[in-house]
Amino acid sequence: MILAFIEGILLSFTLLMICVLSIKNGPAGGVHYYEKDVQDRVTEMGLLTEKEIKRNKSLSGIPFFVMMIIVCPVMVFFLNGASDFPEGFLHLLIAYMICNLFDRFFIDWYWVGHTKAWIIPGTEDLMPYIPKKVLIRKWVTSMIMYPAFAALLSFVFTSFIV
Repeated sequence: MILAFIEGILLSFTLLMICVLSIKNGPAGGVHYYEKDVQDRVTEMGLLTEKEIKRNKSLSGIPFFVMMIIVCPVMVFFLNGASDFPEGFLHLLIAYMICNLFDRFFIDWYWVGHTKAWIIPGTEDLMPYIPKKVLIRKWVTSMIMYPAFAALLSFVFTSFIV
């Protein structure tokens, strides 16, 4: 199971790099992670167009999706040797939950909430960028979706691939 922790760290690092690349030219480049009111303000201020925001959202989602849905399960079942549903499910769940904790605590709470890296000038009145309601929704969604992904992928890999 130590390998599950390594995969969780790999997923977390992937997420971190996606975020870093999103804001490399300023925090407005990562506005697709913000709520709609902040995105609207950025568009009004002329920093990005709606088309650019949609493009950035798609481009940033692809690498994480590939890591989560393809690379991590392939590592679990082919590199680490998980051979049945419970083992694969537990391994994927641990990796996904490590990434979830990294995202909620480091990225959302600390980096976005307590540093200036994500502050877009002209939108300070819309802070906090991750309101409590959204934070709760993110926690609940990830606590449901990550186990569901782990179960689905474990089922697919043990039934059809391994």
